[in-house]
Amino acid sequence: MNILLKPASGACNLRCSYCFYADEMAHRERGIIGRMSTSTLDVIVKKTLDRAQGSCAFMFQGGEPTLVGLDFYRHLISSVREHNTKGVRVSYSIQTNGYAVDEEWAEFFAQNNFLVGLSLDGTGDIHDTNRRTPSGKGSFGRVSATAALFDRHRVQYNILTVVTGLTARRALSIYNYFKKQGYRYQQYIPCIEGFGETEPAPWALDAGQYGKFLCRIFDAWYSDMMSGNYIYNRTFENWIGILTGRPPESCGMMGVCSPQYVVEADGSVYPCDFYVLDGFRLGNLLCDSFEDIDRRREEIGFIEASKKVHPDCQKCRWYPLCRGGCRREREPIVSGMPAKNRFCEAYRVFFPYAYERLIELARLAARSVGHILSHEMHK
Repeated sequence: MNILLKPASGACNLRCSYCFYADEMAHRERGIIGRMSTSTLDVIVKKTLDRAQGSCAFMFQGGEPTLVGLDFYRHLISSVREHNTKGVRVSYSIQTNGYAVDEEWAEFFAQNNFLVGLSLDGTGDIHDTNRRTPSGKGSFGRVSATAALFDRHRVQYNILTVVTGLTARRALSIYNYFKKQGYRYQQYIPCIEGFGETEPAPWALDAGQYGKFLCRIFDAWYSDMMSGNYIYNRTFENWIGILTGRPPESCGMMGVCSPQYVVEADGSVYPCDFYVLDGFRLGNLLCDSFEDIDRRREEIGFIEASKKVHPDCQKCRWYPLCRGGCRREREPIVSGMPAKNRFCEAYRVFFPYAYERLIELARLAARSVGHILSHEMHK
């Protein structure tokens, strides 16, 4: 069981120009909801562990989740110990901009085996274009120092990079910089437009740019992989996993939404991080059970809408890999039918370009676990 908490709501010490959560807050009645109390946290922990079977992941995002302070997370560890009466395997992860992380935070993450997603958009000039403080100061220096802290304390972390039009044009310089710095675990996340946007923002990413980005990054990554220089790329590894018969672990690559629990600071629950909006509120864990929340998710048809396949996708050779993508990338949904993925043309460029090499890597991966899956795309 996975549960994602937003303990600081949308509060943040940066003002990133492309922040999707700032856009969501602007589209609901209450923007920043406040900070989660430890009593609310205790209720969430107890209900989650009572429901979990076998394993449970507590994940933290924002806004900036470190703004609630380190004592909040120390309380989390104590609360889990108190309420984990069934011996559930518990894991922790947190996504941070890294701006206010110090030695004490790094020590805590290492001691408690947190997996950290650290937001870094590339070299200083690229990163500071969009990731600035409220006063307009760049954040690159502080974030780079945080990465060095993590290395010293042996914190497990991934670099999270938002792909904008600018980063797409600078794909190779970003990849090579990360490699030089020793950032071997990388996730590239295409930025999304705000709800109701009619004109592209200055940082916008179009399908043509994203297709070129994928091809350039893949060329460099494939070369490293074949020379024995392993670098984790979440997107490519999920596609390789699909080719070996494994379901993608990345929610947005499944093609169908799964039951999720995204919890705001006041205990309110939503079905997805991209839909923390008034119309999608499923209940509140302070007064509702998970069963109540699941019923509400069914009532609003959140998952059902994601199951609809666009007519163009039904006859597309690449649909078994693309799967339509994330529901949010298929907005607007009209009469229950999602639009085509906004990055469709990017995938129609990338898959023919990289498919044979993806198959090659999939066969190597399958062989390493003792089996080979023959995967032929329908024509």
